[in-house]
Amino acid sequence: MGRIMSAFAGGTSRSGDEEKPAEPVTADVQRQLERILASPELRRSSRLADFLAYVVEETLEGRQERIKAYSIGIEVFGRDGTFDPQLDPVVRIEAGRLRRELEHYYLATGRDDAIGIEIPKGGYVPHFFYRAQVSLRGEPEATVPLPAPAAPPGAAEGDRQHWRWAVTGAVIACLFALVWLGTRLERAESAASAAAAAQPSILVLPFADLGGKDIALRAAAISDELVARLVRFREVTVVAPEGAGPSDPARWPAARYLLDGSVRADDTRLRVTARLVERTSGTMLWSDIYDIDPKAPDTITLEEDIASRVATAVAQPYGVLFRSVERARDDRSPPQMSDSYQCALQFYEYRSVLSAELHAKVRACLRRGVATTPGNATAWAMLSYAYLDEDRFGFNPVARPPPVGRAIEAAQRAIQLDPANVRALQAMMTARFFNREPQAALQYGEQAYRLNPDDTELLGEYGSRLMQAGEHARGMAMMEEALARNPGTTGLYSGLLALGAYLDGDDARALVLIRRADLQRFPIYHFVATLIYARNGRAEEAAASRATFLKMRPAFFAQFEVELNKRNFNAADRAKIIADAAEAGFEVPARLHDARAY
Repeated sequence: MGRIMSAFAGGTSRSGDEEKPAEPVTADVQRQLERILASPELRRSSRLADFLAYVVEETLEGRQERIKAYSIGIEVFGRDGTFDPQLDPVVRIEAGRLRRELEHYYLATGRDDAIGIEIPKGGYVPHFFYRAQVSLRGEPEATVPLPAPAAPPGAAEGDRQHWRWAVTGAVIACLFALVWLGTRLERAESAASAAAAAQPSILVLPFADLGGKDIALRAAAISDELVARLVRFREVTVVAPEGAGPSDPARWPAARYLLDGSVRADDTRLRVTARLVERTSGTMLWSDIYDIDPKAPDTITLEEDIASRVATAVAQPYGVLFRSVERARDDRSPPQMSDSYQCALQFYEYRSVLSAELHAKVRACLRRGVATTPGNATAWAMLSYAYLDEDRFGFNPVARPPPVGRAIEAAQRAIQLDPANVRALQAMMTARFFNREPQAALQYGEQAYRLNPDDTELLGEYGSRLMQAGEHARGMAMMEEALARNPGTTGLYSGLLALGAYLDGDDARALVLIRRADLQRFPIYHFVATLIYARNGRAEEAAASRATFLKMRPAFFAQFEVELNKRNFNAADRAKIIADAAEAGFEVPARLHDARAY
């Protein structure tokens, strides 16, 4: 974009025999910033708007030296003090997106604007200039000029010895800077290799331009959008080196998987392909093709949709990458990975079947994991679930301290370690929900959803909480989306979707969904199945499910009221469950039969 923008720059100020470009004054830049932030290009992304506003305002205040990747990550993107821009490329990726949005803006909405704002590559300090092709109406108003860095004290004319020392010092400083930069790059590659060994690592290369009009820009846009979405999945490590080309992958040997693709076009369509390859064996694990109408009015949205679909297919729990790791483990040839990631695999296996036996194994594994690597936010989030399931499912309960309190504490620890960790926010949502704080819980869910709407594990969980809190339509739509986008996801969400259909009175659909869930080792599944079978007149199946449930949870109806309370059902849903449980043959306490009391 810098090459395009520099062609637009114009206007000069004369000092002696030299001509230097005139700089817009502060008030003009502020007005231009407001115009850009109000444009369609920036309104669609609050993250990019916040990014642009931050760097422009810091520059106008004379604090250019503060505009670094680290400060942007903390001030704009909410990272904590452990943020390392070399390991988390969010600032670099979003800067690339912002540069492209500014280019789109000046080619369309702002084509007649007098003031240009650009962010040159290689840094994040913005450049302000007058654009030559726009005829300025009158002289710029005289207001406070842009602050400029103070000039260093110069030597007196003729003091050649002083200048020789100054030049020598500058050369030495540059050499030290180059050595420091090389050390930083080596450390970054070493840290990325260590992270890749801890959990699955994906090397993402820029999508190839295979020809067509404006394809290079499209390919870069899709690549950057894809990386920005992948890094939101904390269970994988994303390696996206700047300017990676065909020879670059050898610099990142620890990345076990390679994700790349291509973009090409003709007069009728623009085709995007993507593929995931296991690098050691060369095995193609996944590939897909996406077509875009090049004449579509909002191609940016279509590009974002493609990036979303690729990220979801590849990086989500139960997705392509996780299935590959599971297969490698089953084949007794697992990739090297940390104990914490082994625990994560066990956690998702447990979530698939929801049994007391696996719960005990996973809880013990996660407790060992956070003891040895206490900075692992995702492990703390998973441990929060393990603690909570002692209470909500009755799995291997430990009375003291109370399990819900331990679950909230573990989720809070996860959020403190990584405020943008979706699994941590999801864990806090669930723990708060079962602590009878539905409104606070749903706020955490909404925050997680805004961070990563591509995460189908979150979609299913958040949707189920919305459904149980009475927002049937929205909650069920989220669960349906989770199941549609991730066929390998846990059967828990099919079971919860069956519960939603039952509460909505769609008994036939509830029957189909409960059979699809098939969580034989999960007690609550059999309770919901009993209600659904009874509603559909399937007495024998209802009786079998009822007997199985009472064998697994014999004391459930002694605390039926407590179980209903912790799930935050509204009055109508609660009354329906109580009445249908009695009708299905469960011994519901007499005091609960009069649902009007609740």
